[in-house]
Amino acid sequence: MTVIQKTIRLSPYPRGCHLITHKIVEQLPELATVQAGLLSVFIQHTSASLTINENADPDVRRDLDALLDSWAPESFRYVHQEEGLDDMPAHGKASLMGASVTIPVTNGRLALGIWQGVYLCEHRNHGGSRSLVLTLIGE
Repeated sequence: MTVIQKTIRLSPYPRGCHLITHKIVEQLPELATVQAGLLSVFIQHTSASLTINENADPDVRRDLDALLDSWAPESFRYVHQEEGLDDMPAHGKASLMGASVTIPVTNGRLALGIWQGVYLCEHRNHGGSRSLVLTLIGE
């Protein structure tokens, strides 16, 4: 059994949902050696999140971001406001979306569906760079 774990750092993204599947694959060449396994991707932040969704139509990304804004609007009267008006809504969105995704690995490739990709959802206006812990387990 192979177990590989590494932390990768992503450059800052603007607020919104961004396809990062290619960034993960680029940083994990060991993926090609695994015939059957799992990849866990975990984000080490509380104001950004990860999800898997459609990777073809960019309108999905815009609509997903608009949905998140409607579920956790900046106009709500939050108690936690020391880090800016976008901070507490970002924490709420990150809790709704989640901090990790798990993807099957088959024959050295991520076994995503044809229209699926991994998204980084940046919920802050200026979130900065983000760290992901990649854990690959397989044979």
